[in-house]
Amino acid sequence: MKAVVDKDLCTGCGLCEDTCPEVFEMKDDIATVKVSKVPEDLIESCKEAVDGCPVEAITCE
Repeated sequence: MKAVVDKDLCTGCGLCEDTCPEVFEMKDDIATVKVSKVPEDLIESCKEAVDGCPVEAITCE
């Protein structure tokens, strides 16, 4: 699974980083993905970050 952040939609709230810091980090007030592939043991917390994003800027593929 791969996580993707739409930088045009991201408001920089930081919820994704709080929920799954192993996958997401904030850079210049925009969320970025730190890994090319989400590790198996982090898929659930990554999905929580997707569901928790208030502007739906994160998707999983």
